Amino acid sequence: MVAIGLSAMAIILLMPYRPFHDPLSTVLYDRHGKLLGARIAADGQWRFPPADSVPYKFEKCILLFEDKNFYRHFGVDPLALARAMYSNIREGKIVSGGSTISMQVIRLAGKNRSRTYAEKIREMWLAVRMELQYSKSDILNLYASNAPFGGNVVGLEAAAWRYFGRSPADLSWSEAAMLAVLPNAPALIHPGRNRQLLIEKRNHLLDRLLEHKLIDSTTCYLARLEQLPERPHALPRYAPHLLDRHFLSNRGSSLRSTLDQNLQKKVNGIVANHHKILQANQIHNLAVLVAEVESGNVLAYVGNTKATGAEDHGNQVDVITAPRSSGSILKPFLYAGMLDEGMILPNTLVPDIPTYMAGFSPKNFDLKYEGAVPASRALARSLNIPAVLMLKEFGVPRFHYLLEKMGMTTLRNSPGSYGLTLVLGGAEVTLWDLAAMYASMARTVNHFYENSGKYSPVDIHPLNYDLVKSSSGDEKMSKLTDHAPLSAGAIWLTYNALLEVNRPESEMGWESFSSSKKIAWKTGTSFGFRDAWAVGSRPGYVVAVWAGNADGEGRPGLTGINAAAPVLFDVFDLLPESGWFDRPYDELVEVPVCRQSGHRAGDICEPVDTVWVLRPGLRSSSCPYHQLVHLDSSEKYRVNSDCEQVSTMVTKPWFVLPAVQEWYYKMMKPSYKPLPTYRQDCLDLISQSIIEFIYPLKGRKVFIPVELDGKPGQLVFEIAHREPHTNVYWHLDDQYLGSTSNFHQMELRPSKGMHVVTVIDENGVEAAVQFEVVSD
Repeated sequence: MVAIGLSAMAIILLMPYRPFHDPLSTVLYDRHGKLLGARIAADGQWRFPPADSVPYKFEKCILLFEDKNFYRHFGVDPLALARAMYSNIREGKIVSGGSTISMQVIRLAGKNRSRTYAEKIREMWLAVRMELQYSKSDILNLYASNAPFGGNVVGLEAAAWRYFGRSPADLSWSEAAMLAVLPNAPALIHPGRNRQLLIEKRNHLLDRLLEHKLIDSTTCYLARLEQLPERPHALPRYAPHLLDRHFLSNRGSSLRSTLDQNLQKKVNGIVANHHKILQANQIHNLAVLVAEVESGNVLAYVGNTKATGAEDHGNQVDVITAPRSSGSILKPFLYAGMLDEGMILPNTLVPDIPTYMAGFSPKNFDLKYEGAVPASRALARSLNIPAVLMLKEFGVPRFHYLLEKMGMTTLRNSPGSYGLTLVLGGAEVTLWDLAAMYASMARTVNHFYENSGKYSPVDIHPLNYDLVKSSSGDEKMSKLTDHAPLSAGAIWLTYNALLEVNRPESEMGWESFSSSKKIAWKTGTSFGFRDAWAVGSRPGYVVAVWAGNADGEGRPGLTGINAAAPVLFDVFDLLPESGWFDRPYDELVEVPVCRQSGHRAGDICEPVDTVWVLRPGLRSSSCPYHQLVHLDSSEKYRVNSDCEQVSTMVTKPWFVLPAVQEWYYKMMKPSYKPLPTYRQDCLDLISQSIIEFIYPLKGRKVFIPVELDGKPGQLVFEIAHREPHTNVYWHLDDQYLGSTSNFHQMELRPSKGMHVVTVIDENGVEAAVQFEVVSD
């Protein structure tokens, strides 16, 4: 029976024992262990999750104050019990319990049950049991993590931040001593209540530290001079939306994030300053994400603006993870994709003219047309019509696939459902994905030679800094893949084009900054002025900014350039200079190109530039716009062999755009030289058309618009003529309508059915198109 009893006792002693089951606060630290924010535990207590260990100063203070034989007993200190019993008998009342740290842990776990002899025996029994299962450092940590420190502050971690605004490891001797004596009488911390007694207890402990030679006399003297905290500090809320994100996934835990508290605070300040300005236009929300390119570590995470006043503007929404209309922010991926396929060279001319496609008529932001514009300039100026025409050539399914491969996770519909609007904001994107996509492009160029051209996508992450470290201490990169969605050369050319994006007005004079302002950046504005985007990249960092209203309300002036870009540049001013991207020579080759068209130079192109292009670009065609023209001896008029002797002709190369492109191009480019007119005696002999219809196009179906009063409106037909001053005569189904000069537009309201509109200029040059009116 004795053996059975001893065996049962051994089993009980060795059974797993977990003394505490209290709910914990959710706590977020930065990469250096500085507090970013915390959420109170479910029971209303500030009880931080236990730290890995107890700091040296607090350990020496608490053991000297509570249990100097801690490392020599087995959970119960017989000498301390004997001293306590003697003192209690001498005083005629309980003045000392003789409890060890281990026994106090048991009492804390029991929620301070009544102090009877039976309870004391229970504490001793469980303390011994705990000593058999836990190390001394673990038991000390249990005490430090669950001791009461006044009010609703529980545990050393919470107490250090609440009373001194710093980590327990950073406490002074005076602060550690104060916290060591506080659990013995936690009510002493309240302002105006026995504060002098708390000072005396602290100072007495400091004197004992001096006696035991744990501190010197100078340290003791200075520590005694330190003041007690007047009241608990409010815990910081530097990254509330990231804290909420951590709370939803890991409630009741502490996490060392990748954020940098100093940078986070400065970015918060920038957001607050710009928020004040934007509020004047009823723009209430801003979000900023800053990430390292190499590691993907998020350095700053501002999910939204801080609420001001009683009115709710959705400030609790984490905009960083919320899908929003992309506006023009995806255009660089289209430009890079077309470069990769050899479909364009960096400065290939792209049409920028009125465009109508199956009921879709894109417009540039300024509602103007340039006729033809270099692809790089179209990207830098975020022109919509060239982007749509480029996407039409590239293909929506291919672009959809490219965006998915780059890391865009919000493309939930088929390519056909987006259509050509995919490049203009027809799809939604998150600031999170956007930062990762731009960071992946930057890393591809950074490690082109190191990775032998392989691709390493950036998986940005703000949580758990420790997990993104390898055993050697280097920050991990994503796994390399053989097939990069975009080549380093295409990205390098794209980023150089993005250097030319027009800066916001607040950045006037930026050209004088030769290094700190070298940023590849892009803005975007969604339809209805609901979303303003700005994303910028350097070799070391990516910054992504969104501005708008969380409820989707649009506001005049809510554009990427006005609302988001100024924030972007202010944030970049906080970041270290990281140079510029090295040119990936192995993917590029220098070739002669036509300066005017951006195409590969033909035999008659002049002038010619030498530029870097991708190797697939070598397959592109030569310049289609230069042609040889024959002039008379005065070089004022064009002629041909039917009206001029060949020997007297002057032949010259001439840059000639299609009629519609030329019409708008020459208004933007005064240096453009239209083709000379034919000499009068040659006009009757030429058959070349110099007229082109802008609207309607051949074979198209058109609809009669309805005015605001419900009545049918009129269609505006328009042509481009190489010589605008020429008189043009209009006919509809052989019925004369009238003439135009300079601006060749004619308002019509044709009946339902098939029609032919014909124009004839004063020189007899004729053009006609057939169209169908499907409703009137």
